[in-house]
Amino acid sequence: MTEQTQQTEQAQQTRQLPPDVIAQLKALDPAVSPELAQATWALLTPFHEKAGYTAPKIDRDLRYGDDPRHRLDVHTAGNGQAGAPVFVFVHGGGFVRGDKHVPGTPQYDLVGAWAVRHGWVGVTMTYRLAPEHTWPSGAQDVAAAVRWLRAHIAGYGGDPDKIVVAGNSAGAMHVASFAAGQGAAGPADPVGPGGIAGAALLSGIYEIGAPRPGEPEHAYYGPNPGPEVSPLPGLLRTTVPLLFSVAERDPGLFQEAAARLVGKWLDRHGTVPDLVWVEGHNHMSTIGSLTVDEAALGVPLARFVERVTGWPR
Repeated sequence: MTEQTQQTEQAQQTRQLPPDVIAQLKALDPAVSPELAQATWALLTPFHEKAGYTAPKIDRDLRYGDDPRHRLDVHTAGNGQAGAPVFVFVHGGGFVRGDKHVPGTPQYDLVGAWAVRHGWVGVTMTYRLAPEHTWPSGAQDVAAAVRWLRAHIAGYGGDPDKIVVAGNSAGAMHVASFAAGQGAAGPADPVGPGGIAGAALLSGIYEIGAPRPGEPEHAYYGPNPGPEVSPLPGLLRTTVPLLFSVAERDPGLFQEAAARLVGKWLDRHGTVPDLVWVEGHNHMSTIGSLTVDEAALGVPLARFVERVTGWPR
């Protein structure tokens, strides 16, 4: 670990939420719901407003494909940097909603600002939504965004060989699907998981069963998904470095998914995966913890990015 990395970590670790705010987050009903989202962001937004949640320069709504949802924002320091790691964030939303940018809120410019604070280029992206677009459209959109970034990100100061893609919730499942090799546009598609330096899967589910009608997964995977839609077998085979996380207050479904992942990873590799337990946080506040409660997820996530990209040089 370089002296610069140590100094960065020491500075980031001082950014912590007050104990009473953590207690309030823990007291919220962990069920994923609009009420949880509203209450969580109400608690976190004042801290992001104080810290600042926008990068010095944001190039918005760059097209990476033909669909109206094929848009991404590039967050930079605006200082002419070159060769920096590129941190891409794929939002959640139960496969049917969500956006890379909600005006007047930290969602999800805070992720781009967090990346820029570390000296990287940040990217936030949208993708096609269910029920109009079903599996594997999410993985295909991640692949299309990576394809665009590899062709264009050097013009924004990023290194196309140092792309790390992260997703939360449904976004984690799309990134997992891409990392498992399910996003290729066709047999000759040159951009697959080998086109990235690493992937971070935050509060995802990696084995897909038959969802009940009305569940978000039903709209995306259909009523009777086959085993081919589950990314876990591909994740166990991939050579792409992976980081996983589960929040302390994630619902049981996500806790169980993390436990099954650990068991199957151990069976395959004889060790456990790189797994972060995000202390004090829920399904919504995992991403919201970046910058304002940095030790929970930000420190291990930044360490992962630096390890797989060889940054700082």
